[in-house]
Amino acid sequence: MLEVRGISVSYGALTAIRNLSLSVADGAIVSLIGSNGAGKTTTMKAIIGLKPVSSGEIHFDGKRIDGASAPQRVARGIALSPEGRRVFPQMSVLDNLLVGGYAQRDKAHQKKTLDQIYGYFPRLVERRSQMAGSLSGGEQQMVAIGRALMAKPRLLLLDEPSLGLAPIIVEEIARIIVEINRDIGMSIVLVEQNAKLALNLCNEAFVLETGAVALSGKGKDLLASDYVRRAYLGI
Repeated sequence: MLEVRGISVSYGALTAIRNLSLSVADGAIVSLIGSNGAGKTTTMKAIIGLKPVSSGEIHFDGKRIDGASAPQRVARGIALSPEGRRVFPQMSVLDNLLVGGYAQRDKAHQKKTLDQIYGYFPRLVERRSQMAGSLSGGEQQMVAIGRALMAKPRLLLLDEPSLGLAPIIVEEIARIIVEINRDIGMSIVLVEQNAKLALNLCNEAFVLETGAVALSGKGKDLLASDYVRRAYLGI
């Protein structure tokens, strides 16, 4: 479904990622793990079109998209739930969700998608008229994921969905990620500082170090890797 081929991305004179390649199969969960500054978020921004690549190519469904704008990529079926949630604090939960479905012209289809999201996040039904800025961190994360799902993507990019959340909420978010992947068959790219969580959830994983892929393999294999256990799991 997604092929990232040897991309490099720079911030001025600083190269954030270099010659990075990865792939995401249809219906798979792929995790990106690594320390702060390894290039995980920059990779997500390059995929969605928020950061241009200086070299390399990105292909989605067999078509090259690295020259497409972010809205064009959303229209093709890619959506991002960003790091830090980035909800609109002075808008209601419902309006935050509807922003994600702005490209859906069919109101009946939009309502069906909204009902599906409420099925995954029933707490948002109770909070739908509440200002998003007054929600807890976990509830804001639910809004951010739901907003991305409103675009009806085939590829969902989740950037640090567990960041700053209580363990019980992390477990709930993890369960919902698995359900979305299983029920809809949606492909997911998951960026996580919580390496154990990321590797337990995914089919394939890529370990990023200083802007490049240092290691890749099946999640369960990397969980058993001595290098990954020492460097990222504290074992």
